[in-house]
Amino acid sequence: MDFFGMFVVALVTGVGGGTLRSILIGDLPPLVLRHPAFVIIAMVATLVAFSGDRWWGKVRRLVSWVDALSIGIFMVVGMEVARDHHLAWWACLGMGVVTATFGGVLRDVLRAEVPLIFRKEIYASACIAGGLLYYLLEHFGLGAEICKITTILVITGIRLLALRYALHQSEG
Repeated sequence: MDFFGMFVVALVTGVGGGTLRSILIGDLPPLVLRHPAFVIIAMVATLVAFSGDRWWGKVRRLVSWVDALSIGIFMVVGMEVARDHHLAWWACLGMGVVTATFGGVLRDVLRAEVPLIFRKEIYASACIAGGLLYYLLEHFGLGAEICKITTILVITGIRLLALRYALHQSEG
């Protein structure tokens, strides 16, 4: 890919899920069109990736860790944004999954690949498990910060364990 192609993929990956969530719940225009920070971050990431092809193998593991942590964070953020729009718990759970995973879906589609969450990878299911845990913890009266942090850590942990031990969902 040329630089522009890499930039588009970086931007779509970073904001695709949140943008889709915003469109679905009517939070318009999406944040990416209101705040230039998203475009700047994608530009910097593209510059780093474009110039760092020779050291990619050295940071691949770090990228996996950051990705696992990111889906946990984006899951919680997506659930909270949906909750702020007064959606039901199950819709908040769905919007959390969209926020956490659909940037990657759009990235894979742009790269002509089968999206990761549509394969046997434990990715979206980690988000669902974490989101359900969030509501369980909340039901038992734990504070908002404990619910958020625990959810992020559980989602991150599930994803990292799945990567470490090559765990996959069974075919149905």
